[in-house]
Amino acid sequence: MKQAFFSFILSLFLLSWSQVRAAKEVFAHVIVGNVNAFAVADWEGDIDLAKASLIDGFVLNIAAKDTNNGPSLDAAFQAANNKQFKLFFSFDYLAEGPWPKEQVIQLLQKFGNDTAYFKQGTQPFASTFEGPANSADWTDIKAQTGAFFVPDWSSISAADAVATGVVDGLFSFNAWPDGPTNISTAPDQTFRDALGTGKVYIMPVAPWFFTNLPGFNKNWLWRGDELWDDRWQQVLDFKPDFVEILTWNDYGESHYIGPLNDKEFGLFASANAPFNYADKMAHDGWRKFLPFYIDAFKSGTQPQVTEESAVAYYRPNPALACQNGGTTGNNKDFGQTELPPDQLVEDKVFYSALLNSPAEVSVSIGGNVQNGTFSKTPAGGGQAGVYQGSVGFKNSTGEVVVTVTRGGQTVAEVKGGPGISTQCASGIENWNAFCGSS
Repeated sequence: MKQAFFSFILSLFLLSWSQVRAAKEVFAHVIVGNVNAFAVADWEGDIDLAKASLIDGFVLNIAAKDTNNGPSLDAAFQAANNKQFKLFFSFDYLAEGPWPKEQVIQLLQKFGNDTAYFKQGTQPFASTFEGPANSADWTDIKAQTGAFFVPDWSSISAADAVATGVVDGLFSFNAWPDGPTNISTAPDQTFRDALGTGKVYIMPVAPWFFTNLPGFNKNWLWRGDELWDDRWQQVLDFKPDFVEILTWNDYGESHYIGPLNDKEFGLFASANAPFNYADKMAHDGWRKFLPFYIDAFKSGTQPQVTEESAVAYYRPNPALACQNGGTTGNNKDFGQTELPPDQLVEDKVFYSALLNSPAEVSVSIGGNVQNGTFSKTPAGGGQAGVYQGSVGFKNSTGEVVVTVTRGGQTVAEVKGGPGISTQCASGIENWNAFCGSS
């Protein structure tokens, strides 16, 4: 009888552990320093949008010397508990210097048992943005908090990060391609090989990258053309343990998928940006297909397409319309060859459509209509899924309208974004993109 009882308990434990390991949560990275003006209701609004996209939680990037961490975190956790949403910390060791070990312990002890704090089993999940030089601190931090530690130490090799002996997994910030070619999963495989079995990998997904913040000595772009949908397909093929979206609200680096919010634009003034390159550059369209992608990632099967829809994104200025603002393509500080930015991005309107079957697409720029094609289609012709394509600007300016039709009937249409123009804000190229949806 005893043996049967213990066998039953063991089976429940193994089932519970397998469910923890197989949950495949998707998180979005949030820069807490941008939301100092947020009340609980502001957090709740963003959480509602994230939950509607099937995002499981926010990763809270916090800087060591940010005096607003206290009220910001209290508001975030109150909102997350109200909305049954998960949060965990990413301790930023670069923004304002390394975190003192004692402060990390205090925060994890204060919030780690909160019902809204994300846990791996019973262990509070903890990450970082960089900080490998402080790896030894995490022996004590883990001992005193029970943390499940999955840092981003992308400045050193994955093998060296594992060799510290303190990590339970790794997160990579390498979410953008080097140069004019599209991204691959080769860097992800490097992490998987180094981690081996028993340690988790968080795979990064990002839609775009452009930053021009002289106060932080930042002014470069990485190729974002076709990145979002290509990367999600790689997630479905690679099957990581977790996914982290970069980011929800990093407007300064143009890879936000959350809503535009005037309360979060202070960075453009404090970092001496030449202009606010997020203004009117909504990225909400990149959330449109997230329920489809996240459902496919978690289930491992093709979800049904319940709503046929379309997404389109483009830069507002042709690449050579104005001065490039000193922006480089790539960044030599990452060991990359710097190129003129116009060699990394294309003057195109990119579009994708979530469809049950093939369709036609056309793009109007200022009333000049081009018939487009879907150059990337779901596996197995005639299948439901995401179709992708693009058309060039062809010297056209004005309002952009992308229309998907089937049998002469409109299936989905994207419009309402800023028109393409050769007139640039402050006479400088805006290398950010607008992304809208039907």
